[in-house]
Amino acid sequence: MAGLVKAKKYNWKDSNLALFGSKLERDVKKASAETEPAWKGAGQEVGLQIWRIVKFKVTQWPKEDYGKFYSGDSYIVLNTYKKEGSEELKWDVHFWIGKYSTQDEYGTAAYKTVELDTLLDDGPVQHREVQGWESDLFKSYFQQIVIMEGGSDTGFRHVTPEQYRPRLLHFQGSKRVVEVREVPLKRKSLNSGDVFILDLGLKIYQWNGTDSNKDERFKAMALCQQLESERGGRAKADVLEEFSTSSDFYDALKDDEPDEDEDDFEDVEIDRQLFRLTDAHGSLETKLEATGADVKKDRLDPADVFIVDNGKTCFVWVGTYASKKEKAKGMVMAHDYLSKTKHPLVPVTVVKEGQDNEAFDLAFAA
Repeated sequence: MAGLVKAKKYNWKDSNLALFGSKLERDVKKASAETEPAWKGAGQEVGLQIWRIVKFKVTQWPKEDYGKFYSGDSYIVLNTYKKEGSEELKWDVHFWIGKYSTQDEYGTAAYKTVELDTLLDDGPVQHREVQGWESDLFKSYFQQIVIMEGGSDTGFRHVTPEQYRPRLLHFQGSKRVVEVREVPLKRKSLNSGDVFILDLGLKIYQWNGTDSNKDERFKAMALCQQLESERGGRAKADVLEEFSTSSDFYDALKDDEPDEDEDDFEDVEIDRQLFRLTDAHGSLETKLEATGADVKKDRLDPADVFIVDNGKTCFVWVGTYASKKEKAKGMVMAHDYLSKTKHPLVPVTVVKEGQDNEAFDLAFAA
């Protein structure tokens, strides 16, 4: 039996979305042909729709799995809604990048997001989401977000308990959203403020941190019950409080191996920055327009595209009269710009001139 190979994470120092016009774009167009079957009925009624990218193809993600994402994949999430008192449909479309998603997968997701936006007559607000750095808007769609190891090429959606890979799941959050993420199988992954599940296949432990909240405990208990049911009642779950002396639980956690490839990105406090993307002089260039208190809405010019960065979210504002090239490269340039900062994974939102977006408006607030 072949050994397991550790998945490769994306390299944020590469400008991976700047591949349009290359072989990636040709492959995507070839796979899509002249129409995209996956878009049939997309955005035509209120609700959430999710697709996963599998080898340049857009595939339906089962509704029963909404809120679950493989770390090795990229997804497109479309939310269709109506504002109170209006019958007009509005949309937010997100492409979500898993930690181990390949360059081709998230490049395809980005390209297909633009394609879906075009299909809906440029109506949606576009967003880039990265695993672990999702926007509040994205999180609001789900009662809980579960990150699963693997991806479309691993083929281990159904695994028997005897063969189950040991994993440690971290439950964190409250009220509307409790996020569930797989963390390193180590004692130092535990903390008093949250709840964890150690899943050993036929044996499952729920470990409650002393300061964990009732929402985290409830979600963890629900997942324990689900796992027991999925495994035909053969699996048994036990609940442990933080200071339990269960040797079986702690023996399964190891701290003697060095961590590899753990993200060292943190929230950063920066002065707001405003960049102008323009090809007024022939070639496309990005230049700093303003910083700090000088970043104001009246600096936005309908003839160009602008990038607004506040360290928490990056916005791309597309002027009505911006050139075709400027409009096409806005997201790419934002991605490229962020890859050179200390906060490359923050959400990116594309707002077209005239679109309502409260978060964008707040980016200019004093």
